[in-house]
Amino acid sequence: MNGLYWSPQEYVNVGATIRAAGSIQCLAMRLSLADRILNNTVSERDFVRRGKPRWLRMQLPRSHKYTDLLRLVRDNDLHTVCQEAACPNMGECWSNGVATVMILGDTCTRSCGFCHIKTGRPPALDTDEPRRVAEAIRIMGLSYVVITSVNRDELDDGGASIWAETIRRTRQAAPNTKIEVLIPDFCGDRAALQTVLDARPDVLAHNMETVRRLYPAVRPQAKYDRSIELLRRAKEQGFIVKTGFMAGIGETDDEIIKLMRDLVDGVSGAQASNVKPQAFLLTIGQYLQPSPKHLPVARFVHPDLFAWYKRIGEEMGVTHIESGPMVRSSYHADKQAAAGSTVCHT
Repeated sequence: MNGLYWSPQEYVNVGATIRAAGSIQCLAMRLSLADRILNNTVSERDFVRRGKPRWLRMQLPRSHKYTDLLRLVRDNDLHTVCQEAACPNMGECWSNGVATVMILGDTCTRSCGFCHIKTGRPPALDTDEPRRVAEAIRIMGLSYVVITSVNRDELDDGGASIWAETIRRTRQAAPNTKIEVLIPDFCGDRAALQTVLDARPDVLAHNMETVRRLYPAVRPQAKYDRSIELLRRAKEQGFIVKTGFMAGIGETDDEIIKLMRDLVDGVSGAQASNVKPQAFLLTIGQYLQPSPKHLPVARFVHPDLFAWYKRIGEEMGVTHIESGPMVRSSYHADKQAAAGSTVCHT
């Protein structure tokens, strides 16, 4: 890497540094900078932020659909990951009448180094939320909806029962709407995962987010192999499965290739003999630092390199890959699922 980029080696042992410091704020800086902060030797120069390359500069569109959807979300006391995670595609998606609804509140029990959703003690469980979410989806008249959630590790089932009820209520209220669920790992609880699978969403998604080496910094409370196991279990039961990860957070290209190989070996070929083969979908997008308190951008990956990731991954056996600087897990989710279904059944 050249001088424009943060070195991946600067992330080594950052997870341990974060836990020792007891603060999410040290996620905002390189280890060398974190050391200077602990020693009270930081200058204003350490916080200069680099400009984004031209391919990441987007206009936020505003339209009647955008404002209508915003009003509906507010009126029904809903949370969207589009807002909570400060998604750069929110204007485009909302203008097209597509949104990703977030259930189980807006406060997460985990402290991932990349995520803009607030961390803390969640409020009391809202058991009426599934009804409101389903009604809002019906009113929006969506043909395809993505539902996701914060982590609720303090709950016995991680919120799986609310997940299942939301899927069932949505089926009743909007029977023609395809449902994609982007779920947490439920701390590896197989019964919780099965509760969600038994509700029969159309697509089961769970994001890897990053390469194995960076898990202590990027997903300190998650486990790389546990996430692969979750995807494998869903694939074995005949679900279309989907995952995604970020580029530019400190990984190398070789590590990206290894991650895709791990996914193909652990997930793509998983299929019980008595179920119909289904697609395995993957999204790859540029990491963007949501605030100075989060992990810095290590590099801005060129669109040509994203195209190369897509080619390599699909040659490995991934059914369909969406790969580009502005790609996010839920971006054009309906088109991703349709493309995967077409590839899988031709």
